[in-house]
Amino acid sequence: MRPKKPLFAVSLILAAALWALPAYAATPVGVVTHLSGTLLVKRADETRMLSVKSEIYEGDSLSTQTDTYARLKFNDDGEVVMRPDSRMDITAYAFQSAEPQRDNALLALVKGGMRSVTGLLGQRNKEKFSVQTNTATIGIRGTHFGALLCQGDCGAIRTPTGAPPPDGLHVDVAQGAISLTNKGGAQVVNAGQFAYVRDNVTPPVIQPPSQGIQVTMPLQISRNTSGGRTVGAKRDDVECAVQ
Repeated sequence: MRPKKPLFAVSLILAAALWALPAYAATPVGVVTHLSGTLLVKRADETRMLSVKSEIYEGDSLSTQTDTYARLKFNDDGEVVMRPDSRMDITAYAFQSAEPQRDNALLALVKGGMRSVTGLLGQRNKEKFSVQTNTATIGIRGTHFGALLCQGDCGAIRTPTGAPPPDGLHVDVAQGAISLTNKGGAQVVNAGQFAYVRDNVTPPVIQPPSQGIQVTMPLQISRNTSGGRTVGAKRDDVECAVQ
């Protein structure tokens, strides 16, 4: 018969394991650097309001409210700016400067629009960084790009024709290149180009500049003068509040 471990020793082992797990899970992956309004985060079963300098974590679901622009800086110096009425999930994020083999970043644009500037993770492991939407997956190649997902909620956005953008995913690339992939096919979009994906079974297509949708942000946060129709708020020329 095997001797039993002392109860005290077993308790110490369990306590150490329970203490170590939250410490690992609670490692922040980035921080909020600029904010012009209300930014909410859903973690597990609670929803909280974030502010400038708030930390963000893997698994966070971030939502901007009306007139809110939020700029996020990740640990690899990559940055994302969220448009008003947008939701982005940090599905996965792993970055250690000395361990590139562990790199992994997966964001999900569930609603609204964003601009993204690639950090070190995306520069050294391009295949390990992607943004998912319900119409296509965006892969990056050392990139500055914008994305707008319309799902019957872009009626307030006006283009030069007077009509709102059609439903689907609209992208513009300011620097580098991206790839768009879905069940219908794949398309590389280079700097200065625009593309559109109607749904997840329709191939992505390049749009001429006169029909392309450019996702803009307040001038302090992001500048992009590559042409195309401008999608922004009435206060696009006003800087976001810095606290």
